[in-house]
Amino acid sequence: MTHITRRETLALGAAAFLAGILGGHHKVLAAEEGTLTIAYNVNLPSFDPTVGPSAVNPTIQAIYRSVFDQFIGQKPDLSFEPGLLTEWGWNDDKTKLWMTVREGVTWHDGSPFTAEDVVWSLERAAKQETGNPIQFIWSTAGNYKIEGNKITADVVRFEPTFFKWMAFLTGYVLPKAYYEKVGAEGFEKKPIGTGPYMVDEYQGNAFLRLKANPNYFGGKPTFDTVIFKFVPDTTSRVAEIESGASDVTLEIPYEEFDRLKGKEGLAGVATPISDIGMIFLNNIEVMNDKNVRLAAHHAIDKDAIVKRLLKGYGVPIDTLEAPEYDAYDASIKVGYDPEKAKELLAASGYSTDKPAKFKIQTTRGFKPKDYEMIQAIVGMWRKVGIEAEIEVYEIAKHYELRAADQLAPAAFYNWGNAIGDPTTSTGFAMFGPSPHSVWNTDDLDAKIGPLWGEKDEEKRIAGWKEVSKYIAEQGYVIPVLQYVQPIVYKSSLKVTPNVSGALQPTLVSKA
Repeated sequence: MTHITRRETLALGAAAFLAGILGGHHKVLAAEEGTLTIAYNVNLPSFDPTVGPSAVNPTIQAIYRSVFDQFIGQKPDLSFEPGLLTEWGWNDDKTKLWMTVREGVTWHDGSPFTAEDVVWSLERAAKQETGNPIQFIWSTAGNYKIEGNKITADVVRFEPTFFKWMAFLTGYVLPKAYYEKVGAEGFEKKPIGTGPYMVDEYQGNAFLRLKANPNYFGGKPTFDTVIFKFVPDTTSRVAEIESGASDVTLEIPYEEFDRLKGKEGLAGVATPISDIGMIFLNNIEVMNDKNVRLAAHHAIDKDAIVKRLLKGYGVPIDTLEAPEYDAYDASIKVGYDPEKAKELLAASGYSTDKPAKFKIQTTRGFKPKDYEMIQAIVGMWRKVGIEAEIEVYEIAKHYELRAADQLAPAAFYNWGNAIGDPTTSTGFAMFGPSPHSVWNTDDLDAKIGPLWGEKDEEKRIAGWKEVSKYIAEQGYVIPVLQYVQPIVYKSSLKVTPNVSGALQPTLVSKA
């Protein structure tokens, strides 16, 4: 008798269940060469990539980029390339900007894509009432003028990252005429873009099926059909790939990644992505004591966390700038030094007998080993004279508390920054007036303030490096690591990893 393990039973159950959801025809599809099935880690709450909270969820961008095109494209190594715009820039004194629109592109309904669609999309994004979460960036330009396929605009307030955002969250072009005809509700029912794939069928919380766009300006994609199965549970994603029900999956525990990539018929790739794990510090209670903050940082053995908990899949960091970011400075080091941590705490009257006490918040299972990392850190703190109480919350609760500036004195979070600009990492996380910051002190705000509108790029990046150095010296935040994203797939495929973390079907080909 063949012995079937519990894991295999689970795998077969999940596969049979999902095959049932997708209908009998799915079995035929999976057997056909032209179908790619991805067991995906998040659901798709909305089709409009420019409004509401889902528009700034980095995890959904792989789906949005399949259906829609961005103003400016981004390669898997994060470098920029022409998208629906082929050229762009500012005039010499940065008072005007200009763009050249790609010609010969059609929307999924066959209508021509024009410069009008670009201007309408930008003006819509800049209006407060539209509900674009990045409205504060899009509103920095206005008074657009079109001449043929050339667009000019006035710079309302110089924003050095304006064009970078065109390849980032909410930077998508939507169809003016179609959207105005069907409205927001009609667009959700039948969305159209200019992207490599067209929406074929969508069942909320179950799956999204896409068909190749034969007229795509970048060439017809490899697969005729792409199915995103929404499988938020990690065990079920492992089952999906192991049973052969899905061709690709991602963000599974590193132990499972190591096990699966060694199996016959499967392969795996793990690459450092632009997400970092960090501990926000809130300037309340004991966190107002510099000795406590620095001691908390020096007490963490980041190398041990990466090696032991994450099986080596991670890059320890000491600033909010990952190695791929524009303002990364390898010379800024805080370092693991438990003896120094004890000295600092002693100087403020704390010891293992009389510990400094505070609460630390974390998610559990949102990222691989998030809760276990915090458990390990709390253990390291205990050895030097810090007693921290762990509180578990959902990621939505983190956003809510952060926006209201009500996070605990310490809170673990993962920060994505696919454009690698210091404003979108250090800036938003540490500048007091930012809705994403919980550290509010005048000294830091005074250093960051002038950099937002700095027109000299070299001076701007150098300024951010100075800010990073100051933050490390003062202990205003505790960066922990840069994440590595695990992807497992059938060995008949080839996957090009994306440093942004977006697993786009266009980056998957036949081996």
